[in-house]
Amino acid sequence: MNPQTTYDIVTIGETMLRLTADRMARLEDASTLQVHVGGSESNTAVGLARLDRRVTWLSRLPANALGFMIERTLRGHAVDTSHVVWAPSDRLGIHYFEEGSPPRPSQVIYDRTDSAFAKFQAHELPEAIFQPGGARWLHVTGISLAVSPTARGLIARAIQLATAVGWKISFDVNYRGLLWTTEEARAACEPYVAAADLVFLPARDARALWNLPADLSNEQVLTRMLAIRDGQPTILTLGPQGAIAGTGERICYAPCTPVPPIGRLGGGDAFTAGFLDAWLDNRGLEDALRWAVATARLKYSIPGDLPLITRREVQAVCDTVDATLRR
Repeated sequence: MNPQTTYDIVTIGETMLRLTADRMARLEDASTLQVHVGGSESNTAVGLARLDRRVTWLSRLPANALGFMIERTLRGHAVDTSHVVWAPSDRLGIHYFEEGSPPRPSQVIYDRTDSAFAKFQAHELPEAIFQPGGARWLHVTGISLAVSPTARGLIARAIQLATAVGWKISFDVNYRGLLWTTEEARAACEPYVAAADLVFLPARDARALWNLPADLSNEQVLTRMLAIRDGQPTILTLGPQGAIAGTGERICYAPCTPVPPIGRLGGGDAFTAGFLDAWLDNRGLEDALRWAVATARLKYSIPGDLPLITRREVQAVCDTVDATLRR
């Protein structure tokens, strides 16, 4: 931890309520809905905070019971929410989730148009925290770019402010096909993919957004992305296979032992939190990748979107994997 900065990480994004049909029921037949708080950036923020990192989450919420629930939940996990912008009359984004079981896929229905976050304007950013020593990293995702043109301008301004004072930028592509097309996503994300200090994305999204041949290996996909990024650290998640990461000098791989997906949602955000946590300590690429995979595996055992983890638990997962690989 660097005592010279106020925060280790500043992140920006929309957090919604997820309403899920109970016991894998169809939404059309559901009589009860489970309520969860979740958003990619705030999921990552919670993971980092529970790993003892100083993190603040910037967003815009309606000043009503639903917005208060989200703010209270994140604050309860040690995420600083003091910079949230409160909107007196806007709405909260909602999404409905129907959990599937093969051969029936899971389904999502978004109800987030014109949400409070979608109207978050660049001039509402708390510019006072964007100063030397304000933070070490700014973490943003492609989801915010997809939500609205206003949010797109917000992210551009935040990155401009952060880079001007020497912060590093972490960008998670986080493609959502329900929000925009692959062509739209690539056009909006590519400048950030090229320029960010760290980039995260699933290998399947790299193939889809950059129209890469289906027969390329994961290592070849990573090599293509590294060319776009001039060799800057790039991390591809591989689902149950683990993850692969590289720079212009080396490529490394971290396998993942499959686990029952009790809490699938938020696994990628937990992975990002784990990687950033290790990267903040200047741990090497391979060690950070290993720590990230362990964090994600632990999240899969936890219902809901939030990675309610501890550092000791992540270390125990790493130790177990190491012992297995030594056999």
